[in-house]
Amino acid sequence: MKFGRYGGLFVPETLVQPLLELAGAYEQMKNSDEFHRELKNLLKNFAGRPTPLYYARNLSRELGRKIYLKREDLVHGGAHKLNNTLGQGLVAKRMGKTRLIAETGAGQHGVATAIVGANLGFETQIYMGEVDIERQKMNVYRMQLMGAEVIPVRSGSRTLKDAINEAMRDWASTFEHTHYLLGTAAGAHPFPSMVRDFQSVIGEEARRQISEAEGRLPDSIVACVGGGSNAMGIFAPFLKDRVRLLAVEAGGRGPGKTDKIADNGASLGYGTDGVLHGALTKILQDPYGQILESYSVAAGLDYPGVGPELAYLAETGRVHPRMADDKAAIRGFRALSRFEGIIPALESAHAIGYAMSEPEALGELTIINVSGRGDKDLATVMEYENS
Repeated sequence: MKFGRYGGLFVPETLVQPLLELAGAYEQMKNSDEFHRELKNLLKNFAGRPTPLYYARNLSRELGRKIYLKREDLVHGGAHKLNNTLGQGLVAKRMGKTRLIAETGAGQHGVATAIVGANLGFETQIYMGEVDIERQKMNVYRMQLMGAEVIPVRSGSRTLKDAINEAMRDWASTFEHTHYLLGTAAGAHPFPSMVRDFQSVIGEEARRQISEAEGRLPDSIVACVGGGSNAMGIFAPFLKDRVRLLAVEAGGRGPGKTDKIADNGASLGYGTDGVLHGALTKILQDPYGQILESYSVAAGLDYPGVGPELAYLAETGRVHPRMADDKAAIRGFRALSRFEGIIPALESAHAIGYAMSEPEALGELTIINVSGRGDKDLATVMEYENS
């Protein structure tokens, strides 16, 4: 599937067969009532859905508008990632696979994959860059507690991009018994569509909840963007509505902090067309087409590309790319903790930080997607504030 000119299947020949096999199996399961019943049961009784849509009265008072928070931090495991891993895990099980592999940056997708591996009985291995292993030690331990092996990636920038590369290499030679459980709405077909579909439960719930609470849809929805899974999850059910969709990318260290060509993860804002991990999309690259090293204080936003559907929606003007730098994210992290007693993931804190910096862009009524909780980031924030 393509989204305008974006998306597609730009992969080595060794990956064509597993991708086509996965696409065919997923198409069948999309139409299976039994599959959807099993997934719905797990989402309700294991993951803890639906998650609340919480009126943040103190933050609303601070910013002078009504702000609701979609509480994906309350999903089992601490982030929205389990919505997708449960879906893909059931697909893999029905395909007869016995092993899961995955990549992870912030560690939340790795944790969610380890949860599913333990629950559904898979052998599980997680590829994770050395840099991210160091800054997400607690999540590494959580994965290991649930029986997953964490494989350090020492190539390239030793972050999320490189973890994806290693996972794809593994899958090319083991797909007969292995499913690659990609964690974001990026990569080659069918991953962008499949991940969006499994994450759309976020927006479907939020649509019902805001209508019940306010009798109307919001003026805007704000979500952080790395690859794009939480953003597409909450945006997708609102695409045909007159709701402003604000995609907040990582602005990095901020102006004047570095001489690097790319010191951010803002592929929608600064990227150009190129192929990354099997799809044509917006990526951070130099004039010679070499992928630049991205940066963010939030490991989950430290990625030099974005999902192809988001690239298309931004180009057509349906989604509005925005940025929050490290300073704004830390401000959002501390503000939500202080005002509402909710410690957000640093990824989600970018969305909060943007809202605090640009409240007039939100309209009178907004939903901010709190994609995960911030326990994993406490050491990073303390180190940042002491530097």
